Amino acid sequence: MQKLEFNEAVEQLIQADLRYPRGAYEFLRDALDHTVKTRKRQLGETGHVTGQQLCEGIRLYALKQYGPMVPTVLDYWGITKTDDFGEIVWNLVELGVFGKTEKDSKKDFHAVYSFQDAFVAPFLPVKSAVREVKPKADLKVG
Repeated sequence: MQKLEFNEAVEQLIQADLRYPRGAYEFLRDALDHTVKTRKRQLGETGHVTGQQLCEGIRLYALKQYGPMVPTVLDYWGITKTDDFGEIVWNLVELGVFGKTEKDSKKDFHAVYSFQDAFVAPFLPVKSAVREVKPKADLKVG
């Protein structure tokens, strides 16, 4: 099988697999690039990223790019769980755009984290102990 250019592969994929639009593939490619750059020392010479490492890289990249809008953006692209990242990656692997090792599996992306914990919780207000403030008895109002 001849290796396809990214744009050509995505064009084929969005016509054959209607689950994910072009933006989802472009986001995932950018998140992979970001992950490789930020983890270069940890990855060694191969530069290979595991499914779990990629999911973490996607999480950090998404938060950096879209902030509290991450759930909305991902949902717009049909991405609702980490398994969707695996589906996108595997689509690109099957066309020869992304590489894999013998140890890699689509299962590596299964339920890595919940989108609630990863993309919503960081923007929720911090719960603090609320102290009840009672007015002093000798304070006169009026």
